[in-house]
Amino acid sequence: MSGRARLTLAAWVATLTASISLTQLVRPFTWILTAALLLALQSAVGTATRRVPLARPLTITAQAVLTLLLLTVVFVRDQALLGVLPGPQAFTAFGELFQAGVQDVGTYAPPAPNTPGIRLLLVTGVAVIGLLVDALAVTFRNAAPAGLPLLALYSVAAGLSGGDAGIVCFLLAGTGYLLLLLAEGRDRLSAWGRVFGGARPGRPASPLADDRGVSAPARTGVRIGAVSLAVALIVPVLPPGLTGGLFGDSGEGPGQGGKGGTISAVNPLVSLQNDLRQPEDREVLRYRTNVTDVSNLYLRLVSLDQFDGTAWKSSVRPIEDVPEQLPWPDGLAQDVRVTEITTNLVASGAYEQKWLPMPYPASRVSISGSWRYEPAGRMLVGDNGQTTRGSRYSVTSLDVRPTAEQLANAPAAPDKLRREYTRVPASLPPDVKSTALRVTQGAGNDYERAVRLQDWFARDGGFRYDVNVESGTGVGAISRFLKDKEGFCVHFSFSMAAMARSLGIPARVAVGFMPGTPQPDGAVSVGIRDAHAWPELYFEGAGWVRFEPTPSRGSVPSYARAQAVGGGATPSTVPSAGASAQPSAVPSASESCTPQERRLGGCGRDPEEQRAGQDGAGGIPLWPYLPIGLGVLVLAGLLLAPWLWRTRVRARRLGPAPDPVARVLAVWQEINDTAWDHGVLPDESRTPRRTAARLVAQGELPQDAADAVHRVARAVEEALYAPSPRPATGLTDQAGLIRAAFAAGAGRRARLRALLLPRSAVRVRWAAGERWTALRSAWSARTRATLRTLSRKPS
Repeated sequence: MSGRARLTLAAWVATLTASISLTQLVRPFTWILTAALLLALQSAVGTATRRVPLARPLTITAQAVLTLLLLTVVFVRDQALLGVLPGPQAFTAFGELFQAGVQDVGTYAPPAPNTPGIRLLLVTGVAVIGLLVDALAVTFRNAAPAGLPLLALYSVAAGLSGGDAGIVCFLLAGTGYLLLLLAEGRDRLSAWGRVFGGARPGRPASPLADDRGVSAPARTGVRIGAVSLAVALIVPVLPPGLTGGLFGDSGEGPGQGGKGGTISAVNPLVSLQNDLRQPEDREVLRYRTNVTDVSNLYLRLVSLDQFDGTAWKSSVRPIEDVPEQLPWPDGLAQDVRVTEITTNLVASGAYEQKWLPMPYPASRVSISGSWRYEPAGRMLVGDNGQTTRGSRYSVTSLDVRPTAEQLANAPAAPDKLRREYTRVPASLPPDVKSTALRVTQGAGNDYERAVRLQDWFARDGGFRYDVNVESGTGVGAISRFLKDKEGFCVHFSFSMAAMARSLGIPARVAVGFMPGTPQPDGAVSVGIRDAHAWPELYFEGAGWVRFEPTPSRGSVPSYARAQAVGGGATPSTVPSAGASAQPSAVPSASESCTPQERRLGGCGRDPEEQRAGQDGAGGIPLWPYLPIGLGVLVLAGLLLAPWLWRTRVRARRLGPAPDPVARVLAVWQEINDTAWDHGVLPDESRTPRRTAARLVAQGELPQDAADAVHRVARAVEEALYAPSPRPATGLTDQAGLIRAAFAAGAGRRARLRALLLPRSAVRVRWAAGERWTALRSAWSARTRATLRTLSRKPS
């Protein structure tokens, strides 16, 4: 295999290995087979055109044209001319498919479904990256910069997956890039011919290759690459890091293991909205419990108790080992009716995150693994990479049922708790508090105010539930939500909590899952669309109690219903003697209807939700920024064109040439153009010797560079005038020495000008003008000859 063929294969492997990191973003990942075949054909065309040989720009153009044709055949064959050639209809179809893909990316959380739009984005992106890698590493023979597009490809995957690209994907991407560098190094080394090393003890001097045919530089390169990958993997592990997520394994996590430590905030907004937008309601966990009515059995993950005006988040709090018996809930009095229930849960193998879903408030948790306890929020968080994946655990919790009278007569909360949980940012718009005061006007106590806020959001205020509303958690988002009156559970819970705080009622936000859907076998299935957020308000004697301001989601607690305020009966939940709390052996897939739809009495969607789902997929509209991105790329290409041309010309002039005379003249031309780039104008009327003296004087070259200029000038005179010129040696080194001397003697601005805008690049325009003149002359001559031929024919 030739060096260029080996380099082509390495470029294909490097692009493919970096693309594997994208497979976790979309399921199924069959799209990568299409991308691999397209990359192979792209590389084959590049190999064929380089063998012709064609000019480098023509090689890249041929590969780009083939890529466009293949994309046309794969994605818009029905709209193409003859099924292959892209016409106006095909480009229109490409635009529609691209826009659909952008909307799908903004709609679905990873892993997203393999929709045609997402598949087009993935295959096209990989093809563009592959073209860049092949052009840099193979066409221009410079593999090091090819790592930038490969890094961009891996970074996109790591960013969209929340930093969970994985060690395997990193190793594959890094190994592919190292193979590319080794292939280029071997190709460059082979250009020097057969390399010999010193003699070994007891053996004569031999080439630097052992019996297995592996060269010493190759072995050294492999060792350096292996050490680099190992360092990249080990160094980030040494400092203490925070990992883990809310509905996925992302975000911040527990501190150092052992006793003590802290946990810090996560922002659930993006994860929660993406979960609610999932096309299929995948089961995340299944449980059995000994209560017959599970409508109030919310599974709580985390509480967000800090509102800084930008976002609701969890405070940094200490964590400790999980006690055998959890402490009695803060603020819960003994005279409030409490029922102890037992719930056995099984998390799906596909559900992985660090917070443990539990009924609130839990009093005892039985679970294996490395889990820690945060007392203020009564939460369990995984430590040292512990997640919920496939976990089986049992939770004993309290079903707290205060009466409306108990909540209405609740004494004031402790000062410390009240100060912490009624804090609002100074930037909170005045309309938030004024709206809260207007809605609760006439209420006699904090409990009545809380119920009125809840009913205003859920029933009386004209709000509409819509998961496609732009996300936001800051004060601006709350004010906008109160005006537009449309949003999803995050907006309702965050706004009610902020308004309650503005009225002096301690409040926080809980995030977790709604109770789920009972199954025929007695178990309850919780799907990803059951993800939910709700406010918790504090009443002394009852502790933290749940409210439900989100319309058409969840269930309103009995103590928060309108009839409860008027003194109606408060039903209680009594464990059933015949109910089993044994979990099912294997979590099963959910039905096609969402758990919430079945709980509301049917599979039909709410008309408002259906219309909202048809109007748009939400997310960040990327389509308007596409022309800007293309414009930036075109502008960058134009700015770098002189540098690329100059680099290519220099490599051709200083490279090997079959004719010694031509090589001497090419090196001399390169030295003159180097001087020109640094401000010394060319003067082709002078002899080589006088030109050398002029370059030395005007360039103010040091003695070693001046001697090099004169040596090359004498070689030029000998090549031009001697009957049998001797082969000149060391011309490339001398040209490099001269170029370094010109750069060292120039200022920073002059060096940048010589690098990015070399004056000698004007030769491109001269060459184009000469070629155009030659074409016109040839065309004119051919036209005249044709006319003469026609005029000689007999009439």
